[in-house]
Amino acid sequence: THKTCAWMPHGFMSVNTDIGAGRAFLRSLYRQYADWGVDFVKVDCIFGTDYSPEEVITVSQLLRELDRPIVLSISPGTEVTVPLAENISEHVNMYRITGDDWDNWKDVSSHFTVSSAFSAANKIGATGLRGKSWPDLDMLPFGWLTDPGVNQGPHRPCNLTFDEQKAQMTLWSMAKSPLIYGGDLRHLDNSTFGIITNPTLLKINYYSKNNMEFHYVYGETSSNTRHSGHLSSRYPVNLTKHDGMVVGLTSCTNGQANGWFVFPQDGKSDHICRIYETENGKNASFCLGKTKPLLASDDDIMEKEEDQTKFHLAVADINDSCLDASASRRRTASEVKLPMFSRCKWHAKQMWELNDKGNLMSSYSRLCATVESSKEA
Repeated sequence: THKTCAWMPHGFMSVNTDIGAGRAFLRSLYRQYADWGVDFVKVDCIFGTDYSPEEVITVSQLLRELDRPIVLSISPGTEVTVPLAENISEHVNMYRITGDDWDNWKDVSSHFTVSSAFSAANKIGATGLRGKSWPDLDMLPFGWLTDPGVNQGPHRPCNLTFDEQKAQMTLWSMAKSPLIYGGDLRHLDNSTFGIITNPTLLKINYYSKNNMEFHYVYGETSSNTRHSGHLSSRYPVNLTKHDGMVVGLTSCTNGQANGWFVFPQDGKSDHICRIYETENGKNASFCLGKTKPLLASDDDIMEKEEDQTKFHLAVADINDSCLDASASRRRTASEVKLPMFSRCKWHAKQMWELNDKGNLMSSYSRLCATVESSKEA
């Protein structure tokens, strides 16, 4: 069939996937790619302004039939929105979410907002073709490049400053975008090589989880009080500035229980945080200090293997108090509205676990924490 591509209006040949012959042709094509050892396929003109869900799903189904995985990348990314990606991300591995990114700061800066939107929608590392899917911010335009729309080969250096290149590499890594170098590898200078191989950024890009824009980070207050036989929360978070937001409990299958994540603190106890939306529509963070529960004293660490992933959640200014899932007895989800804070001690009702789904689960009630307004509680 004849199909016009938005960025190539002079014509583009497309296979009609509505008929058996079209599907048979594509099946033979991708089987040939697999036999050749191809690991990566990019299909253009079927996303964004050229959105064609039937074609995307057909290609995805054909790739699933193969004996080994082939990464599926789709584009273009112009006019891509989160709702558009919701319908297609499970069928692919990579999908462009912006237009072409060239070596000017205007192009780079436009990626901050879109990265924030897709991370807030939990699209980073969502279910995809034979694994996960990733929003694609486009290639990194570093090193020796050409110009847009020019047939001449690479002939000039990158126009971004060194700091701008570092900022772009940092954003791409934090957004866990696929990292694809867009310059001429035959002319790779040391400074560019240092940016694209930075070990810290590569670890962030590969290992980090629950990545999202962190709008507000509240200050900490420390406590030097020590109680024999009880937990002393050395680096808790002050919860007095959370605009009337409190912790509630609900079933872990409730979508409102998702979204908790670890916020590391250099040299101090990590925080367990969750982003919530304020009344004026802005995002803010609700954090609690994570501290491993101890036994008789602060020097006796738990030895039970099954307890190594459990922790207390402590706050300051309340006499070393910890989040308590039940005041007296085990209660059901319908009975529990709000947990309370009580003095930190060794008890299952003060033990919490954070799972891979972003649920903060009580070891006592097996219910999960939410953040809600005290007006609704």
